[in-house]
Parts: sequence; C-alpha cells; structure tokens
Amino acid sequence: MSNWLPTGVATFAALDFETADRHSDSACAIGLARVEAGAVVQVVHRHIRPPRNSFEHSWVHGITWEHVCAAPTFAELWPEISELLKGCEFLCAHNAGFERRVLTTCLGAAGIAMPSQPIHCTVQLARRTWALPRHNLPSVCTHLGIHLRHHDAASDAEACARIVLAAARQAEGSP
Repeated sequence: MSNWLPTGVATFAALDFETADRHSDSACAIGLARVEAGAVVQVVHRHIRPPRNSFEHSWVHGITWEHVCAAPTFAELWPEISELLKGCEFLCAHNAGFERRVLTTCLGAAGIAMPSQPIHCTVQLARRTWALPRHNLPSVCTHLGIHLRHHDAASDAEACARIVLAAARQAEGSP
C-alpha cells in the first residue's frame, strides 16, 4: 500500500480548485478540508477573483464572474489558505496533477513560493485500494458512501480527505 497514508494522528489537507477557463491561472474557487487525528476538523470554501472575467467553465461548477468579481485575488487569499496548511504533513487532491498545476501557476503569478508539503493523488490511491470500474470522484464516493456535491470545491475537497481516511482504515484492517 502507499507509504503516504496517514496514521490516526496525521494532519493533512485536501484541496480542490474550480477554474474559470482553460488556463491554470484562472482559479475561481478553492475548497480545503483539514484533517487532524483521523477526523475532518475544518472545511473551507472561498471564491477567488481570477485575472480575467471570461468564464468558460460556468456550465461545470455554476460560478460566474458575478459570483467572484468582489472576491479576493489568489494572492490576497493566500495568507488565509497558508494558515490552514500549517502543520500539515502532506496535501492531497483527486487528480492531483491538475490541482498542483493550478496551485503552482497561481502561486507563481503572485510571486509566492510553493508549500513544502508533497501533494498526493487520491485517484492513484483509489486505483491501488479498490477494484472499481471507474476511479473518478463521483464513482469512488458512491462506492464509499461519501456525500458529494461534485464541482463544489469544498465538497470535492472534503470527499478527497474522506477517501484518504477510508484507504488508511482499510490498510490498517479497520472497517
């Protein structure tokens, strides 16, 4: 099994971005779920004002320019986000490559260094843990009985955290 699975006392965070358009600097929402001692202790959803007012992905997540035009930019929001990541041993995301690319691009545009924590992929974790026909977020959540409002950044992040916890329980032989 994976060597990054948390023990019952690990602190980690799951993250999920929604983007306004096809560019990775267009984060328009972020969801974070913080886990401490095997429990989700905080779930946060924040809108982000992207650098452009073009929204190609509203049909996916329902977010429009009107929702975010008064929201903070990523750089303005980062101090709050970075506080939530303090003490985390790792970060995780479903399809971590996409989330890492958005995070890296937004941080780079703001002149902010990448957090030191590794970012692990729960798609890969789910593939190693459960023999399912599909390992997308809705499929894994359905299999595990995790409530999901897909493409709501906070719900996606919390679901991701719960996938990690379920995989850790299974690896430890717990139900």
